[in-house]
Amino acid sequence: MESSILPTVIRLRASANSYLSQFEPLAIVVVPIVSFLIARVLQSFIQVIHEKGFKATIIGSFMTLIKLVPGVKKYIDAEKQKVVDKLQSSGKSSRDGWKTELPNTGLGTRVLEEMKDFKQKDPAWQGKCSGTVYIGGNESEGHFSLINEACSMFAHTNPLHLDVFKSVVRFEAEVVAMTGALFGSKEKASGGKICGNMTSGGTESILLAVKSSRDYMRAKKNVTCPEMIIPESAHSAYDKACQYFKIKLWRVPVNKEFQADVKAIKKYINKNTIMIVGSAPGFPHGIIDPIEELGELAFSYGICLHVDLCLGGFVLPFARKLGYPIPPFDFTVQGVTSISADVHKYGLAPKGASIVLYRNHDIRKHQFVAVTEWTGGLYVSPTIAGSRPGSVIAGAWAAMLSLGEEGYLEQTREIMDASKRIQQGVKEIPELFIVGRPDMTIVALGSNIIDIFEVNDILSSKGWHLSPLQRPNSIHICVTLQHVPIVDEFLKDLNDSVQTVKKNPGPISGGLAPIYGAAGKIPDRGMVCELLVDYMDNTC
Repeated sequence: MESSILPTVIRLRASANSYLSQFEPLAIVVVPIVSFLIARVLQSFIQVIHEKGFKATIIGSFMTLIKLVPGVKKYIDAEKQKVVDKLQSSGKSSRDGWKTELPNTGLGTRVLEEMKDFKQKDPAWQGKCSGTVYIGGNESEGHFSLINEACSMFAHTNPLHLDVFKSVVRFEAEVVAMTGALFGSKEKASGGKICGNMTSGGTESILLAVKSSRDYMRAKKNVTCPEMIIPESAHSAYDKACQYFKIKLWRVPVNKEFQADVKAIKKYINKNTIMIVGSAPGFPHGIIDPIEELGELAFSYGICLHVDLCLGGFVLPFARKLGYPIPPFDFTVQGVTSISADVHKYGLAPKGASIVLYRNHDIRKHQFVAVTEWTGGLYVSPTIAGSRPGSVIAGAWAAMLSLGEEGYLEQTREIMDASKRIQQGVKEIPELFIVGRPDMTIVALGSNIIDIFEVNDILSSKGWHLSPLQRPNSIHICVTLQHVPIVDEFLKDLNDSVQTVKKNPGPISGGLAPIYGAAGKIPDRGMVCELLVDYMDNTC
């Protein structure tokens, strides 16, 4: 055998040497290297096209080349800075006079008076903000006073110290259990193993759910290049999670009803898919995604499904009991593996209180971080934060127990009614339309006749703080108890603002309509991203 192979190898060697003898030795060395480099560049380019799309890649590449022209980058940077300055001047006070070092002598209790002075200079928010403050009434009485006292009582506590602050540990467990019960944990379809933890807000809850799902799918299916699919209406926290945890994100267009398009999502599922997402409701338009269909899809492919209930968690269960046609959205839906819900929104808890829940402990275990080789001892932490404010946990517990089911039912009745009144009022303004069919307490407004961002600027001049949206251009109001007594005032100001813009179209001095309008039309989304980063870098 060896005697027959050796002559063959010798002949192949001689043939190769004979063929290569016609080339320069340097070319023989350089050509393979250059070919390899070209192949890598092409591979990278194709990968970018795969991730960002052909149009976005071409535009981004073109803008990169343009910036290489002497003077062009400097000009673009100067124009971007003008936009950043415009954004800051619209609502950000100057930092002149801000403290940059400790005073030589402490202020003692006088610091409280100074804090009150600063607080009085804040813009009025009572009843004028979309979402933001969900508790009704004055902040010095009623439910405000109750949670303030609860927080003050436990301001020094930290659930990291399980053996010391046992009351706070109990509060967290009970808040999680009570919230789980709202989402079907007592129902047979849930599997009876619902578990979770409190977090600092909806973003942390989503981050933890994504991280846990990624690691769970790695253990279950050995997925090492994870991908996640979300509708374009899903919260930006998923983008943050994918950037943090190195997950490829696919944003899929919604359907004509502004819901997650299940068929479109299915087309993106592959062997690397770890998770799909649904919202109940979505932040932009207040519309509930088809959770049952998403659940069937996730279950059939053996992947995770996270349901974002950050807005709807403390409304939908009670709206259903009040007779509203609320579709299934919780752990009773097969395929749902995790849920996030904010207690600090419609749960009327202090800010910084959210919950992440899992269908079972097998998934949640991947949320924890355990360290065995630290000289500081054995360490394990359930959430992103190590130390956590026990005051917020206590405030959430106090809020839920003080209101009870009857309190939440009454709150839901009031805000759902206010939302319906606003929707009816908007329908009576012919220049406006409602985006989609809102399922809950968010009403998004658009217009085919006037610039809706100019309307928003006029409303802002009247003290209102609404949220500008894109695709389509619109604004929304997230109805809270603060709005219940002033629905008529809002509708009057809205109509007056519409008529003002209709009679005198064009941006007002200091308004942000031109910036929002232009941002939606700039084809180079990388430039818009740079604008946002520069704005944040100059603001915080």
